[in-house]
Amino acid sequence: MKKTVTIARLATAGFLFSMLSVNTVYAQIVTGGAYHSMFLCNDNTAMTVGDNDYGQLGDGTSQNASTPVPVGSLTGLIALSGGGDHSLFLKQDNTAWATGENSYGQLGDGTTVDKETPVQVNGLTQIEKIASGDYFSLFLKQDGTVWACGENSDGQLGVGTTTDEILPVQVNGLSAMVAMAGGAYYTLYLKQDSTVWATGSNNFGQHGDGTNVGKLTPEQIGGLTEIVGIACGGNHSLFLKQDGTVWACGWNGTGQLGDGTNVNSNTPLQISGLQGIIAIQAGYAHSLFLKQDGSVWSCGRNTAGQLGDGTTVDKNTPVQVIGLTGILALGGGENHSLFLKNDNTVWSCGTNSSGQLGNGTTASDSTVVNVIGLCTLASGVIELINNHLPFNIYPNPGKGIFTVDLPNAKGQTITEMKIMSALGSLVYQTTLSQKQETIYTNLPAGIYFLQLRTEKEMGVKKLVIE
Repeated sequence: MKKTVTIARLATAGFLFSMLSVNTVYAQIVTGGAYHSMFLCNDNTAMTVGDNDYGQLGDGTSQNASTPVPVGSLTGLIALSGGGDHSLFLKQDNTAWATGENSYGQLGDGTTVDKETPVQVNGLTQIEKIASGDYFSLFLKQDGTVWACGENSDGQLGVGTTTDEILPVQVNGLSAMVAMAGGAYYTLYLKQDSTVWATGSNNFGQHGDGTNVGKLTPEQIGGLTEIVGIACGGNHSLFLKQDGTVWACGWNGTGQLGDGTNVNSNTPLQISGLQGIIAIQAGYAHSLFLKQDGSVWSCGRNTAGQLGDGTTVDKNTPVQVIGLTGILALGGGENHSLFLKNDNTVWSCGTNSSGQLGNGTTASDSTVVNVIGLCTLASGVIELINNHLPFNIYPNPGKGIFTVDLPNAKGQTITEMKIMSALGSLVYQTTLSQKQETIYTNLPAGIYFLQLRTEKEMGVKKLVIE
């Protein structure tokens, strides 16, 4: 069964950057479909690679590609999401577009006809986030409601029925949502109050509510608090807490819950030995974790080398992906993994039968390989959407001594500068008196967000300290 997920919505309240914002910045720049991969370019176009049997690459053909190809005529893109055999795109005008398999109506265009170039999802405006399940699609609107279309055999659309929908319909009873994630036949939602809700199949306990009973409409998962990130595998769920720990539930047949066993769990268990996690991602039966220090850890199925540890042996506790540093984001396909590095390169490992690793071959690899032929990738969705106050930071990456330059303030006075950790904690604050000023910090190596405010505007940029 094919699976991938993208998650998160911009947490704008006070611009306090929790893990939601970290995922928003990067998670939809590099993302995996079941057997294809997607990349958001700095010019707001997209490139794709891998399986194209249903037109999911969006290049107007049904030919697989082992190096990235441009997506049709789409411009103005700010986010991507890969489903089983379909792809979703979010534009700056808050419309959604889709291409690929459409047998269940997952493209949301009112038909069940596959498409080789993107078509607009019908009837939806003001879309803020997109996400994909196996054969269904999810859309988060600016008003905090969620809409869904596609396969609904287990109630994964959350509309109270098991009828497939070829046009987006509103998910029952949800408001103030900030994130969503799609599994094989189930869906998770994260609310602004950090509670988690679930609908659809629950036969492995992937809802984490202590039962194995499925649901046709979303119900809150009890016992989960301070959740800032969610991810769905095929039949397992990951939850990132504000304190940097990760919890998991559901199917554990290959160790994807990371608790040292292969026993399923219908209540969330803390993943062994993980602290300081800032991003999570799931393939069909493997799990990926990004640490504050830029290293990546993984567990679960490894038959194609998708854990990136140089072996093809499953792991039921997390192991470090070898040869990677400075990682900003993760992407997971059915049996492959993607990693965005702070030098704007992308690396991949795992199965490569359709060319989804993007290295020009169809040979699988248990160690990471470089995706070749890529565009310059987008530097972050926050910068594309909410950087109302342009400014520069240099050097970036740097050693903790850097210059902040505000060249076009138009007479505005800088009122404050804040630096937040990737988990949202305020780690540095000062008042700047000039439009160009050098800052000295003793912050440890890691990924941060620098917020600059004037009396009228505010801007945010990623800051990498080596």
